[in-house]
Amino acid sequence: MSEGRACCMPGREGAVVELVRPDEAAPHAGDWIAVVACSFQMGSNDLEGFEQDGEGPVRLVELDAFRLAPTAVTNAQFRDFVRATSYVTEAERLGSSFVFYLQVPAERRQTIRQVPRGLPWWVDVAGACWQRPNGPGSTINDLLNHPVVHVSWNDAAAYCAWSGTRLPSEAEWECAARGGLPGRRYPWGDELEPGGTRRCNIWHGQFPAAPADGWQPGTVAADAFEPNALGFHNMAGNAWEWCSDWFSPDYHRETATRNPRQDRPTGVKAMRGGSFLCHASYCNRYRVAARGSNSPASSSSNCGFRVAAT
Repeated sequence: MSEGRACCMPGREGAVVELVRPDEAAPHAGDWIAVVACSFQMGSNDLEGFEQDGEGPVRLVELDAFRLAPTAVTNAQFRDFVRATSYVTEAERLGSSFVFYLQVPAERRQTIRQVPRGLPWWVDVAGACWQRPNGPGSTINDLLNHPVVHVSWNDAAAYCAWSGTRLPSEAEWECAARGGLPGRRYPWGDELEPGGTRRCNIWHGQFPAAPADGWQPGTVAADAFEPNALGFHNMAGNAWEWCSDWFSPDYHRETATRNPRQDRPTGVKAMRGGSFLCHASYCNRYRVAARGSNSPASSSSNCGFRVAAT
């Protein structure tokens, strides 16, 4: 990841996996929320974000009707996919994935000898993958309703090919996240904790070494917290979500104003929503206009996806 985005998750290059395309795709085993054709003000002109993320300029965007899942794809749903297809994720093929260091068991933390340059809070853990999110010895048995993580963009695309769905465009994702509230910072309004109520799973405490008492870094249930006005859960924090677009800092200048999509390959795919590692002190990408990116082969303990359909 380029400077300014590296705090969110480390990237890696890797071979693109072959998409699973069975003769008959399975229907998405989950609910849908229908978003009617509409226009909305997309992006942000404020100075809260990182210039190189290309959050603006704000512009009026028109979208055709689409459907979006109310939550990210869960471990249970991804398990159904793997059981039906014997799919092997990129993290499993490569033999490792990135885990936030406080998620690594304390006894194993003492053996860490190498970390990504400039990202000492990330550990490339051998054996970490979607079903062993913290590495060997960990399971998803108690996390079946949490968003699946350690999935690359390529893995997400494979799930979509099997389930008869697709990844949302950045414009569709932001429209849904805004919940019909124009110009607001968060899916519920401008105040992070209205009335002192937590509305999202982001870092609490001092990043990266001192979580607040009673809070541990990691995902929560995909349907945790009150949804926004349209019914979408956790579109701020918890786990980053892959979008269909290639990422460009000039997205708002390069794409159309009707059903915009960045189809020009740039080497990195767009992500939205931020994660449990975001904090205002260094990375406030849990705002609805915020953008992130990573290479299509990258995976980590704070990135998943949700599905869309026409």
